[in-house]
Amino acid sequence: MDAIVTRSRSFANPLHAILLAFPVALFPAALLADLAYLETAEIQWANFASWLIAGADLFAGIVLASALLAFFFGRARHARTRGIFYLVLVFAMFVVGVVNAFQHARDGWHSVQTAGLLMSVACTILAFAAAFIAYSTITYTEDRA
Repeated sequence: MDAIVTRSRSFANPLHAILLAFPVALFPAALLADLAYLETAEIQWANFASWLIAGADLFAGIVLASALLAFFFGRARHARTRGIFYLVLVFAMFVVGVVNAFQHARDGWHSVQTAGLLMSVACTILAFAAAFIAYSTITYTEDRA
């Protein structure tokens, strides 16, 4: 079997890319701040992680609204399946991010222990996956000839 590689256009617009760049950068930065807090027990790292998560959630909400508008009113009808999967990823990123923000609003050490760290990892993975789905342009199909 041979595989055919084709390049397709990403279904998101450039403004959406700029908005998605914030959660993609801020969620991993919050994860690094959580890890720094676990290593040093300096409370400022936990505060910094809380602010990073709040900023990432703000832009994740804007990205979610933009993705919903693009999905229902956009011209990219060929990317419907990818669009649904992208919407689910962005929605999950937003919801886990909000729960993570509530977790990080707790008192010091309890904010980052197990649940806060795992949610930061989940937010980071979801942000990277959403960016990959939105802007990957290579698709593989099998040649059944």
